[in-house]
Amino acid sequence: MTDLSVDARLLASERGAAPPINSPVVLAASAALVAGALALADAYSWQQGALFLVGGALGVALYHALFGFTSAWRVFIANGRGAGLRAQMLMLAAAAILFFPALGHGTLFGQPVHGEYGAVGVSLLVGAFLFGLGMQLGGGCASGTLYTVGGGNTRMLVTLAFFIIGSAFGAWHLPWWSAQPNIGKVSLIASWGWAPALAVSLAGFAAIAAFTTWVERRRHGTLRGGVDTDRRGWTRFLHGPWPLVAGAIALALGNFATLYLAGRPWGITSAFALWGSKIFAALGVDVASWGYWQSAARAQALHGSVFADITSVMDFGIILGALLASGLAGKFHPGWKVEGRSLVAAVLGGFMLGYGARLAYGCNIGAYFSGISSSSLHGWVWLAAAFAGSILGTYLRPWFGLSVERSRKRVPAAPAAQA
Repeated sequence: MTDLSVDARLLASERGAAPPINSPVVLAASAALVAGALALADAYSWQQGALFLVGGALGVALYHALFGFTSAWRVFIANGRGAGLRAQMLMLAAAAILFFPALGHGTLFGQPVHGEYGAVGVSLLVGAFLFGLGMQLGGGCASGTLYTVGGGNTRMLVTLAFFIIGSAFGAWHLPWWSAQPNIGKVSLIASWGWAPALAVSLAGFAAIAAFTTWVERRRHGTLRGGVDTDRRGWTRFLHGPWPLVAGAIALALGNFATLYLAGRPWGITSAFALWGSKIFAALGVDVASWGYWQSAARAQALHGSVFADITSVMDFGIILGALLASGLAGKFHPGWKVEGRSLVAAVLGGFMLGYGARLAYGCNIGAYFSGISSSSLHGWVWLAAAFAGSILGTYLRPWFGLSVERSRKRVPAAPAAQA
């Protein structure tokens, strides 16, 4: 079974009437989201309940837009198609426009807010490279793993399990890695002011988008966008697939809502480190003595309920949101057969994803999306190192029986087909 993420669908077609809605799945997911939000609001705060629903909305957007990072990068590496990367640049641009003024002033609608920052150094480079490699072997990134699990991809359950284990080991080793050479945290907003930092960031997004356009036209003669579908209006909104542009904007808005409600941007993998450490603690491991858990906030999270942890609550919401979207799309059909080599790749990839995310101070969401949206230099360095890891991972995939979207012969440009 191959992964179920973003741009493997670039050459796909969604023609004809949408499959029937899977009503039991839709009802169960909807009930869980509503009941969960009410319970969290009652037990903790209205913000906690709202963040659970924001996670659900992000899960719907990720699934319906098939918006991931793993396959988008692989398609560009192996085939030169850049629609997924261009959608990521649009997402980052929209988020930066929303984030930078708020972070520059330190408040958003009266709520104190801060960005997501990580030290730039050896730990970041090693961790991001491992994460990029793990993405291609495991078949998903952090957000992709959650939404594909929610959508019924059983291979990704293996990736998620070892993602959690790897995160716990990464938390254990992080103090040593953090002591390796680094230049500390660098905020472009703090260094230049929010307006110049925004201008430079937007120029960077435009340059990457232009580069992918140049590569794709040079290799194929034409640009190709999202999925080919004849669904329109409410039918497309309800059943999917959404345009990549819609997914990009939805994720930017979801991250902005998270910034307001949580006081900081969206993240995913700190929850995996928490879950893994709690499992190890239940098995008798003295995780409380690890350096990672010595800060007051982390110690409180380790000894408290996972439902008090914002990142965990949003992760649960993403899974349920993807479950809801898969039911609406009529595509929740879990299968339990996973080929042996693919299973090995899921184990190795999942562990590298988790370990790498801790070393790199975040994943494709916490470090890349939220880091760059926060004007953090570590987000840009993460992108370069993780992309390098993905290049290696892409060319290792056939060893594990996994597909690679190979380049096709260039065809002459047809003006009517250009996007």
